[in-house]
Amino acid sequence: MSRLSIKQESRAQTVVEGLYKDMERRISASPSGICPVDTTSAFLKMCMTQSCGKCTPCRVGLFQLDQLMDMVLDGTATVDTLHIIHTTATAIANSADCAIGAEAGKMVLRSLDGCYDDYMAHIKSQSCKAKLDMSIPCVANCPADVDIPGYIALVGEKRYADAVRLIRKDNPFPVACALICEHPCEARCRRTLMDAPINIRGMKRAAIDGAGIVPPPERMAVTGKEVAVIGGGPSGLTAAYYLQLMGHQVTVFEQRSSLGGMLRYGIPAYRLPREMLQQDIDCILSLGVKVQLNTRIGTGAGEISMEERQERYNAVYSSIGAHKDKKLDVEGEEAEGVMSAVELLGKIGDNCYPDFRGKRVCVIGGGNVAMDCTRSAIRAGADKVMCVYRRRIEDMTALPEEIQGAQAEGAEIVELHAPLRIETDSSNKVTALWTDPKQIGIIKGGRPSPVDSGKEPERIPCDIIIVAIGQAIDADPFAEAGMPVNRGTIKAALWTAIEGVEGVFAGGDCVTGPATAIRAIAAGKVAAANIDNYLGYNHTITLNVDIPEPNLKDRDYCGRINMEERPADERKHDFKLMELPLTEKAACQEAGRCLRCDHFGCGIFKGGRKQEW
Repeated sequence: MSRLSIKQESRAQTVVEGLYKDMERRISASPSGICPVDTTSAFLKMCMTQSCGKCTPCRVGLFQLDQLMDMVLDGTATVDTLHIIHTTATAIANSADCAIGAEAGKMVLRSLDGCYDDYMAHIKSQSCKAKLDMSIPCVANCPADVDIPGYIALVGEKRYADAVRLIRKDNPFPVACALICEHPCEARCRRTLMDAPINIRGMKRAAIDGAGIVPPPERMAVTGKEVAVIGGGPSGLTAAYYLQLMGHQVTVFEQRSSLGGMLRYGIPAYRLPREMLQQDIDCILSLGVKVQLNTRIGTGAGEISMEERQERYNAVYSSIGAHKDKKLDVEGEEAEGVMSAVELLGKIGDNCYPDFRGKRVCVIGGGNVAMDCTRSAIRAGADKVMCVYRRRIEDMTALPEEIQGAQAEGAEIVELHAPLRIETDSSNKVTALWTDPKQIGIIKGGRPSPVDSGKEPERIPCDIIIVAIGQAIDADPFAEAGMPVNRGTIKAALWTAIEGVEGVFAGGDCVTGPATAIRAIAAGKVAAANIDNYLGYNHTITLNVDIPEPNLKDRDYCGRINMEERPADERKHDFKLMELPLTEKAACQEAGRCLRCDHFGCGIFKGGRKQEW
């Protein structure tokens, strides 16, 4: 009689599973600047190990493709080799029996198409085009090029004021970014190779909490040049800060009653308290920046034309934000009770908080702004808050922690429902949102597209509908002034100059469309340097801060310390700051996890950090 035994994973398979997890961490920590040909070759070899070898395209084709790729890396390939690679990869992609071979072929085709110059560099000069372009991963992923290892090391030594000064050399909004930055710097942190990325934003928060008020550096000699900045948001104020620091006189024109742009009028106070934002703004203004509030650029009564700014000032920087809402284009959208995210968050920015007590609120959208509206509606006393999104929760563009935070506070996420029409009563007040149930379909642009599910429309009773599907730019005044405008955004070169318009620069949301605060800050920094150069100068901003030498002790495996929040049942009743700071002990431990890539790895070839720009 034969006996069956319980299936157990072999020791070898257990080891392989561990190797796969190590590989996942290595892929996650891949820095920018690595050779795309080498990377493609490595991925191809991994695909070969997964192939069963039953079909010829996989068994023979992948082997041949791998040899051809090695020829490119060895410097023995020719231009004809690339044609053979393309033909072979196409044949494999079109004829392989399973996804292993087909996807491997498609991967090589995408690499060859998108990185053709890199392949040619290997053929012509037998060297990688990237060479030593692998910079410090966290710094490379920070749009503003902040010296992250430097300020983490300073936090580790409790030199908080120096840490803030170092951050402010490249980013004049250390307080705001410590609270709301989406921390793209963490995406490729090499600490991921060991366990988890450094809590970089937490380190910034530790610096600003420990430092208190840190004065700005001394202003350089006055140049006599005057610059107009249109828009008092993060990009405009950043440009104003650096231009003023360089000795130019800057005047900021802001159409609202307070400075801050979307930092004030797009981010609720529970994430960024106004008094903390004001710390950054006060530091910028302390350099002598002039401000004209309640001033709009245009040709109407009480407005200042763009032409006047060009005539009056030596240079002009446009940095208007995305304060124009996008419409749903559904029946009933003009009903009483329908408002945009821009309208809601704008009022909150002016300390005019809504009263939703006794109301049922539907928020439409799936981004961070939709989450801000959802959580604000909860704090405004709504009886029930639902966020309606046409895709799945995992497809939402909002940060996972924002979604989880909203759910913890009592919000309901209604996924796979697209707005169909808004139901109203006889007095044109909102009574319900009708939705079209969806199912997930073909992947387009990296996300599965919602398609018709065949289900009947559903009715969601509600009293308030908040539309949070995106913002737009009011670029009409600039188009009227003869500036190039394309699809609602100002056309500007990567170095922020508007081609064909002398002395006018643009950056931030008005060029890129709605983006993150740190990208707007980076655009303002670039604009300041280029305007300074346009005015005939080449000022260099330096900083005399002694960065601690790295600790040479072995790095133990250690868990990441995350930021904590006030309990959901407590924080959902007010607009006070919900995120708690790291303790001094926690900050020092987290700082100690940093691998100091500015001194080790590829960072050593970069000659250390940049101390000037």
